[in-house]
Amino acid sequence: MAKLGRHERREAMSKVDTAWLRMEKSTNLMMISGVMILDTPLVLDSLKQLLTHRFLAFERFRQKAVTEDSSSCWEIDEDFDIDWHVRRSALPGAASKVELQDFVSQLASTPLDQSKPLWQFHLIECFGAGSALVMRIHHCYADGIALVQVLLSLTDVSPIPSPDASLPAAWLKEDGERVTKEFFDPAKERLDQAMKFGGKLLKKGVDMYLRPTLAGVLVAEGSGIVAELAHALSLRDDPPTSLKGPLGVVKRCAWAEPLPLAEVKTICAALGCTVNDALMACVAGALRAYLIEQGEDVDALTIRATVPVNLRPLEHAKKLGNHFGLVFLDLPIGEANPLARLRRVTASMGEIKASKQALVTYGALAALGMAPASVQRLALEYLSRKATAVATNVPGPPMPLYLAGARLRQTMFWVPQSGGIGLGVSILSYDGGVHFGLMSDRKRLADPDAVIARFRLEFEKLLYIVMMEEWDGAIGPADAQATLERFG
Repeated sequence: MAKLGRHERREAMSKVDTAWLRMEKSTNLMMISGVMILDTPLVLDSLKQLLTHRFLAFERFRQKAVTEDSSSCWEIDEDFDIDWHVRRSALPGAASKVELQDFVSQLASTPLDQSKPLWQFHLIECFGAGSALVMRIHHCYADGIALVQVLLSLTDVSPIPSPDASLPAAWLKEDGERVTKEFFDPAKERLDQAMKFGGKLLKKGVDMYLRPTLAGVLVAEGSGIVAELAHALSLRDDPPTSLKGPLGVVKRCAWAEPLPLAEVKTICAALGCTVNDALMACVAGALRAYLIEQGEDVDALTIRATVPVNLRPLEHAKKLGNHFGLVFLDLPIGEANPLARLRRVTASMGEIKASKQALVTYGALAALGMAPASVQRLALEYLSRKATAVATNVPGPPMPLYLAGARLRQTMFWVPQSGGIGLGVSILSYDGGVHFGLMSDRKRLADPDAVIARFRLEFEKLLYIVMMEEWDGAIGPADAQATLERFG
């Protein structure tokens, strides 16, 4: 059989994926990082066998990203060696959570080898009574939503799965169908509109990014999407705090012990908000307490977090690539009352849901993938000044999972922070718990545990308020409103 020529082994990279590939710089590596903690030991050979059969079933992970001139493509790595990508590692000293966080932080600060497919798994065979698995995958391969689906495909719902036992079927027996539809349905019919807008945006040129005074002209065009872009361009830069400023190359990762998901849902029912609203209000409260301890003035302070919004059609749930937009969420740091803080987060979320922000940023990313690298750098610098953090919230399966027979006890993932943003907030639900993690630039937040420790305290404030109320039967909207009026 004739060997394929170099160009025959290539596949064009989408414009949005190209944008994420070109965003990388030494102070912000475009990797999605994660850690899985397993209750029982996992050996390297079993992991390699699992990844060969399931992970590499996605051909993309055998391909490397190649950039030539102004375009990028995928190319099969003829020298692919799984031993390069799947490695055995060990922790020093007591091999406790502290050492594991240091190891994850070191990997999150180290770039992947550009001459090979941009992913790696590091297995720590001895961690506690079990093992730990740390992974890094470049964002150009897929967004966090798709990668969670890929990583879930590595797991089973029992230690020794039967041929007819699959995670999707088991999950859908619970409330997975509802979660999946809510997660994947929004804006399916408007993806083409966003992509066309990306081309239009590029034609208008870099002035749209650099001259916010064009907002009035854009609104006059009468397009809801164009008006949304004008709004994004007119946003003021986020206020200066110790969390906002020049970045370095060292990142720090940390995570908290999980909160009971049932308690979180009970609080949300009592206070008339979503799980995401409550958790982001707790994040705002934790950041507030940290900044106060640093001696900073937080009166009337509001910062923004960019939040990914999935735009992937349900039938493409397991396909790779990047299909999401970004929205700007206000975090009312200056609000001292936890209930009033929650109400403001809920209101901000409501405004976002009624807007087209996600479509605008998706189209903008497509435009940046087509634009010269110099234009992309200017645009990213401009947009990253509008936010202090990136925040993600991913719903996972409610039952325990098994990886090559080892029970998965805890997991956490972090998405990269593009441009000049140095703080990443990650929230993931799994097996009846809500897992919270932070990734920070060491120049901006040297000890993310200082914020992590305050997250549970903020949650407990809301829990205490709910427990102070007298509930009679089911909790309804009127009960929630009464609680807000009494304590907020």
